[in-house]
Amino acid sequence: MNPTALRETMPALESTVYCNWGAGGPSPRRVVEAAESALEYHEYEAPAAEGMYPAAFDAYDEARTAVADLLGATPDEVALTQSTTDGINRVAGAFDWGEDDVVVRTDLEHSAGILPWRRLERERGIEVRVLETEGGRLDLEAAKSALADATLCCVSSLTWTHGTRLPIAHLVDIAHDAGTLVLVDAVQSPGQVPVDIREWGADFVVAAGHKWLLGPFGAGFLYVRDGVERDRSPAAIGYRSVVDENADEYRYAAGARRFEVGTASPAPYAGLTEAISVLEEVGIDAVQRRIETLTDRLKNGVSDEHLLSPRSYESGLVTIADDDPEGTVERLAERGIVVRSLPKPDAIRASIHAYNTREDVNTLLEALED
Repeated sequence: MNPTALRETMPALESTVYCNWGAGGPSPRRVVEAAESALEYHEYEAPAAEGMYPAAFDAYDEARTAVADLLGATPDEVALTQSTTDGINRVAGAFDWGEDDVVVRTDLEHSAGILPWRRLERERGIEVRVLETEGGRLDLEAAKSALADATLCCVSSLTWTHGTRLPIAHLVDIAHDAGTLVLVDAVQSPGQVPVDIREWGADFVVAAGHKWLLGPFGAGFLYVRDGVERDRSPAAIGYRSVVDENADEYRYAAGARRFEVGTASPAPYAGLTEAISVLEEVGIDAVQRRIETLTDRLKNGVSDEHLLSPRSYESGLVTIADDDPEGTVERLAERGIVVRSLPKPDAIRASIHAYNTREDVNTLLEALED
């Protein structure tokens, strides 16, 4: 299947020029149908067959396997969550924080990678160090100094504000040399660029399926490097966290499973599994090549003065300076074009996927010129 053929199965694209995949990606029909089918089977047939819990657990198992294959991990290293924010909070809740602990983050993290540390700063007295960036770039020497005595580093693989790729593998090496664990917010990566978490070497990686992967809301995932979980006690515990929920003395499940908690609908995870299958059919290399071609086309129409993302390709996120971002977003929406504004810098952000067309890009540029 090629991107153009898949586009024809995405109803949301029939009536709009959609350039906001970095916020949420409309699903193809077959992804929604997979979620609907899983829910119908769970509610209509499973009660009289294997049972509702076994049916749900089958959907969980399939999703973990699909995510593991996508990331280059093993299913035992994958926990299912509801979202990226949920995954970060599950990691944050698994440390015994005190006043001697330090968390390092960049100044370009999403609120998902900011608020959990602010809360711990307020309630546990931890120190939060913020690495300043310039143009979406990170100074590794500054990072080395900040990480020297840190407990955890929280960093994004792709900056949601500029679309730049951060040097995760190098940063992980620096952190590990200092005895610091690394949590990567990778939500902008799966579905638009190849991801191999073995190359990164990170301890935790969080993401979700509802952006570039075209999955439904409610299906997130957390990678936990093998062995890292042994010293972690998650804040929440439930029957999915342990080996035997009825044992007098509970024992956490091996691997990432201890970060799962209790009952969840199988529908979003069935949708996520199907979304990953769709990506495999299209091919991540084909997706990346088309995103590069289309973003180059968009950037060629934006002046150096206004283009805040790198001129050369790094991702499908293109940030354009604007004196009135909210007003521009509203004006474009009136013309059937969907982009988003950013809280910082003053800009709009267009997210271009392989399922956009040259005509979409031309329409956006014409509207911006007007």
